[in-house]
Formats: sequence, structure tokens, C-alpha cells
Amino acid sequence: MRDTTPSTDSNHNSNTSSKLGRRSFLGALGATAAGASLLTSGTAAASHVEDRYDRIIDIVDDAGADNSGDESITPILEQYAADDTLLKFPPGRYFMDSQFRFTGFENFGMVGDDATLVPANYHNFDGPQYRLFRLGVDYDPGVDLRVQGFAVDLRADDTGIRVIEAEVTDGLFVDDITVVGRHDSGTFGPGLFNILSADGKGMVKRFRANDGGAFSENAPGDIWRGPSGLMTSKSHVGQLEFKDCELTDWPDNGLYTPSEGRVIVNGGRFANSEAASIRMSGHDCLITGAEVVVDQQHDENQNQRGIRLDGGSDLRVDDTTIRLEKPNGHALTVMDDVESAWLSRLDVHVGDEVNHGIVVQSNAGSTKITRSDIEIQRGGNAIQINGSDAGAVICKHLDITGDAEGYVWPTAIRSTRNNCVFHNVNYNQTGDRGRKAMWLDGVGSRVSGGQQTTAAYPFVVKGSDLLIENLNAQSVDGYEAIQLSDQSSDVTIRNSDIERGVEDNGCAGLEMYGNDTS
Repeated sequence: MRDTTPSTDSNHNSNTSSKLGRRSFLGALGATAAGASLLTSGTAAASHVEDRYDRIIDIVDDAGADNSGDESITPILEQYAADDTLLKFPPGRYFMDSQFRFTGFENFGMVGDDATLVPANYHNFDGPQYRLFRLGVDYDPGVDLRVQGFAVDLRADDTGIRVIEAEVTDGLFVDDITVVGRHDSGTFGPGLFNILSADGKGMVKRFRANDGGAFSENAPGDIWRGPSGLMTSKSHVGQLEFKDCELTDWPDNGLYTPSEGRVIVNGGRFANSEAASIRMSGHDCLITGAEVVVDQQHDENQNQRGIRLDGGSDLRVDDTTIRLEKPNGHALTVMDDVESAWLSRLDVHVGDEVNHGIVVQSNAGSTKITRSDIEIQRGGNAIQINGSDAGAVICKHLDITGDAEGYVWPTAIRSTRNNCVFHNVNYNQTGDRGRKAMWLDGVGSRVSGGQQTTAAYPFVVKGSDLLIENLNAQSVDGYEAIQLSDQSSDVTIRNSDIERGVEDNGCAGLEMYGNDTS
């Protein structure tokens, strides 16, 4: 029989032969991510998890916790939590009316099997009204933490709480957490996770909170604006992966990572959150395989971006769909504090409300936009590139389509940057008589290849030292393919099929050769 009494000695393990080592544990995290659920009692996978711990405690059978939802389990958790300990939650409802705080631990886990956590409402929650589980703090973090297999019931009025706040140096694994009911307490959102060691790693997998949260003005709590769904803080410096998570309708971002570390968003769905459904800072970060949607608004929603890249370097968004059916914010914004970004294999759709697809702000650094489709149904820019000397923007192998109705922003791509590159960028936007393909300012940009078909002038040029080559451009409404303003200079156009030629309004230095202008 296992010893189920709490230990006061963090080094109490006397036999480690049957327990996986720490590095084996971390390797197993990856295996778990690719494998089957560990929640089914009696399976080989479940036994494999149990082999990592010295002490396995069934909190009902062994510790006497109430699983009917009547009595708080916090005292039981405080009594039995220890190093090298796994707490198992059998089926039932587990009431909590105060925070469970456990720090400085090594190798601690809580695993539920059809287990539902039921927090007290905001008014009856004792002590800090912000968290159910506070596992590690920045000055006393844990190492090797597993939390898995819980539903959280927020359906009662004025409920809503941070389910897990975890700060560990390494070895975080959170899986299969489902929050049911709207977070209407005005307190912290359901999850915050930090990896506090630069070489530490963690994963948050299948964390679902799709009923969203209320703005604080409509709730008893008083945090600014309202909760975010999942987040890191600036203390995060390691690597953290959010895999197949789902977050909908949060008033202060869906997934928010204002950190210096690496964050990976792998799959998942993120929808209808204020500020952004995904808002990311960090270094060498990645969003891949995600679905981002804005198709609902509340009266309080003022700016619902799809993705907002806030700051850091080497931020990448790849193989991701962004669909804005009721947008009041851009699909994707590269903010001023971003040093470098790469956007690839995106499928961007902006529906019947006017807004932009991709916006690169004035001080954002070098940005690549490649192999992507952008559909604009109303008159916003597909790509807007601001500023001048912050860093070149490279656009390659893009298809820009849609009716683009509504003469609000008349060009698909509008750029004021120097030294930008546009290669094999195809446009087909003929739905509005004023629509143009590209408006170029700045110095030293290059345009090559691509098929541009628009209603008005495909190209409007205001910049200097511009090369256009191997282009195929036409206006269905009978305009010249290229319009040069009296602000433009030193423009070279060569080896291009430019229907009806060039409307030159005073370009200082135009060189043309090898073109078909019929």
C-alpha cells in the first residue's frame, strides 16, 4: 500500500529506481503532447504518469476530500501537497472558496478524471479573490508541474477566477482544462504561466475557455478593463508552447504574452477578443496552424485585432487563417517595437466592414510577407506599410483578391517605406471603380513579376529610385497601367506588359525599355 500521509521532508524519496529522472520527465512531455489522453484510470499511459511520483494520493478515498461540491477542498490540498506527489481527483465536483498556494516544489501534479472545480462566487471567496491554484511564484518557483483533466464551472453569477497561475523554472505541463460559463467577476482571467529559466520549457495544451469574460464595468471586480484569457508576464524567459488551445470573447486579449522569452502557439482557435485575439511579444516566437476569427462584437468592443505582434525579434506567423467578418481592428498588426517579423502562408479574409489586412507600423523593423492569400471585400488596404527607414518590407508570392467595395482606402498595397521588395504579387480587385493595386512612396523599392488587374490605375508612384520589371498590369476601366506623380523621380520600367502604358504627370527621370504598352 502506498504511503498517503503528507511529507514534511522535500527530500523524502528513498528509492528513485522506479521514478523517471527529471530529463526523462521533460522528454515525456513531448511524448504526451503527441500521444493519447492520460486521464483514463488503469491505462498504460496513466500508469506511466504515476511512475514519476513517489506518492499517489486519491484525494477522496485517501484524503477524505468532498467530491459532491459542498465542502471546500482547499484545506485538503494544503495538507497533502508535497514534492514527488501526484494528487488524483476521481469523478465529482470539487468546491473551492479560497486559494491553494504551493511554492518551491519539485515534481508535483494534479490529475482529474471527470473532475469539475467549482469556485465560490466573487463575494464569498476568502482571501485573494484571484486564483484557485497558485503554483510557484517568481521568488520561489517550482520545477516539474503537471495539471491535467479538469473542467471549471463558472455558470453561477459573479464567478470567474484564475484557474492556474504557475511559475516554474522548467517542466510545466498543463493539459485538458475546460472553463464552462462566462467569467463575470471582473478578476484575473483563467491562466498565467511563466518559465523562469532561460533554458526551461513548458506546454499548455487543450486549454479551452470559449464563454469569455465580462468587462470590469459590468462586474464586481475592478481590474483594468477586464480579464485576458491566457497569458504570460514579463517574468517569462524560457520556452512555452500553447498547443490546440481555444479562447473566445475576452475583454483584454485572448492570448497575451508580454514577455522576453520564446512563445509558440501551435494550432487552436482564438476569437472575438478585445485588443487582439492573439497578442505576442518575445524573441524567436511562432504562431502556426492557428485559426483567428472576429465575427461577433459587444457594445464595449472598440478594437478587435486578429493578431497583434507587440515587440521583440524574429516573430513568425505561419500557416494561419485570419477571418474578420465583423472587424473593428486590423487582421494583423506589426507594432512599432517589433525588430523583425516573418509572415508566411497566411489566409486572410476581411469581410463586409472596412478594415485593413496586414499593417506594418512606422517604426516596426524588417518584415517579410510571403506565400499568402489576402481577400478584401470592403475598401481597406490589404497591406499597409508605414514609415520610411525602419527596415525593408519584402512581399513575395502573394495573391490579393476580393471586391474591395467602398472608396475608403483606394489601394490594395500602400507603402511609404524605403528599399521594399514586391515580387510576384498578384492582384485581382475590380469591384470598385477607384481601386488601385499599389501606391508606392519612398526610395529604392523594387517591383518584379506578378499580374495586376484592377479597376483604376494598377500602380501609382510617388517615390524615387524605383525599378519595375517583368510586370503584367491592366485596368479594366481603361486607365493606364502606371501613373507617375510629379513627386516621383528616377523610375525605371522594363520588360513589362503594361496596358495603355504610363500616365506621366511630371516624373523627374523616367527610363523605359523592352515594354509592351498596347
